[in-house]
Amino acid sequence: MNEWLKKLVSQIKELWSKWTIIQKVILIGVIAAVIVALVLVVTLSSKTTEVPLFNVAITDEAQRDKIVYRLAEENVDVNVNATGMLTVKDEATARRMRAILVREDLVPGNVDPWNLFDTERWTTTDFERNVNLQRSITNQIKQHIEALDEVDVANVVLSMPEKTLFQEDQDPVSASVIIYPKPGSDITENKKKIQGIQKILLKAIPGLLAENVTIADASGVILNDFEGMKDIERIDVIAKEQKLIQTLETQYRAKILTALQLIFTEDRVRDLNIKIDMDMSQKVVEATEYSPIVLKEDDPKTPYDDSKYVESITLSSETVEKKWTGTGGNPEGPAGIEGQNPPVYSDMSNLYGTSEERGNKQNNVINTKHISEQKSPTIDRVTVSVNIDGEWKRRYDEDGNLILLSNGTIDREYVPITAETIAQATSLVQDAIGYNELRGDSVTVRNIRFDRTAQFQEEDAEFIRAQQTRQTIFYALIGIVVVLVTFIIFRFISRELERRRRLKEEEYLRQAALERERTFMEAEQAGMEVTMSVEERHRAELLENAISMAKDHPEDVAMLIRTWLMEE
Repeated sequence: MNEWLKKLVSQIKELWSKWTIIQKVILIGVIAAVIVALVLVVTLSSKTTEVPLFNVAITDEAQRDKIVYRLAEENVDVNVNATGMLTVKDEATARRMRAILVREDLVPGNVDPWNLFDTERWTTTDFERNVNLQRSITNQIKQHIEALDEVDVANVVLSMPEKTLFQEDQDPVSASVIIYPKPGSDITENKKKIQGIQKILLKAIPGLLAENVTIADASGVILNDFEGMKDIERIDVIAKEQKLIQTLETQYRAKILTALQLIFTEDRVRDLNIKIDMDMSQKVVEATEYSPIVLKEDDPKTPYDDSKYVESITLSSETVEKKWTGTGGNPEGPAGIEGQNPPVYSDMSNLYGTSEERGNKQNNVINTKHISEQKSPTIDRVTVSVNIDGEWKRRYDEDGNLILLSNGTIDREYVPITAETIAQATSLVQDAIGYNELRGDSVTVRNIRFDRTAQFQEEDAEFIRAQQTRQTIFYALIGIVVVLVTFIIFRFISRELERRRRLKEEEYLRQAALERERTFMEAEQAGMEVTMSVEERHRAELLENAISMAKDHPEDVAMLIRTWLMEE
């Protein structure tokens, strides 16, 4: 094999050497073109093919931005080209996103999310078209519902009756869907998701009405019975309202309790009860208020109210005065004709009389305010009750020692809280809750003594144990001192006895040495030859050396003797 490769390489070199420059350039160009073509083929074949979300472009930028933002929340990559066409990575993602957009009413009105039929054959009959239409809609709806994250399998049955001549004979279009949720999904309990599936059906099937749609689970329970869910929704609303009240009570309680415990300590303020009554109904209040006209505002710097106001301001006034004096005329009609006046007026003819009339018209203006507001929710009443314990003080005698009772426990004295302190605490709580007497708020602060029997028993037991511990330590220290003193005395006596024994031995040795010297001297005087043993001769030499050293170095000998005495 190696020889064949060598032969092939040699033949290529031989041909290369025979070629002209033009032939070599052409060969290099062909090889480069082939490489570029291969690169392009690999690049284009590896490029991911994207699927359009809708078959039409969305030109409304605001609507398109909403769709792109919703897809981004689902972590779906979407591309928008220059014409407004939206594309995603695959068909499954496109179906799932179409279902979500239809459920949340994000599909523009001019966009058909289904596009079921894009091709038409001239040989297809009307019956086939209707069958294909129903099958296509059924399959497409099934795919869109199963594309939802919460649905595992969906069974869809559509009923699309033929059109009749008269409207009253026309059977309605109906749809029945059974969904099998995925493990852990709450789609059977979430009304919003069921409404989304119903919207998908209503948009996909022409002529389908909401009352003809049935969505059920595997057990046959109807899920789109929204009328029957009103009671459940009402219970949920009541639960949320109660939770809101409890949250508000907890906030008030924590704030007030913390403030009181910082003042009176946690042990004296242990609990606080608060009850808030709230009106959760929605009310629209419309009212008209009339108020006097303020000429001068109140100066907040002054301790009194120096404002000036008037009840009204006169816009216009009119005074009318009428006065008439003369003969009272009694018209009787034309001459020669009897009058038609009643006898009363006839009897008053040719009488003098006076008529006087006075009147005053005045138009005033006052401040008028029209109020229209919506209240929900509002606090109707707040009640707070808190108990603060007094102080327990231990009693001491004149020397500063604790006073103990006959049973050995500590004598204590209870000091209640003063009325002034209770009033201050009440004012503090009222300001914390925004006290309003008009709505019936109530704040109660009491000084009721806590039951501290168990606490005092524990403290007394600890005090007794501490006293016993101190006595035990005191007696132990006394014992240790006695032992130390006894040991010192014993040591002193033993050293004294040892010193006396050593002095006695030294005296005995000294007497023996003197006796030996006396014997030697007597023997020498008598002319006797004395023979000393080796031990006696060594002792004599040591004694002579010690005597000579003591004479030559007395300080060193004294230090040596002191060292021996200290060691002994």
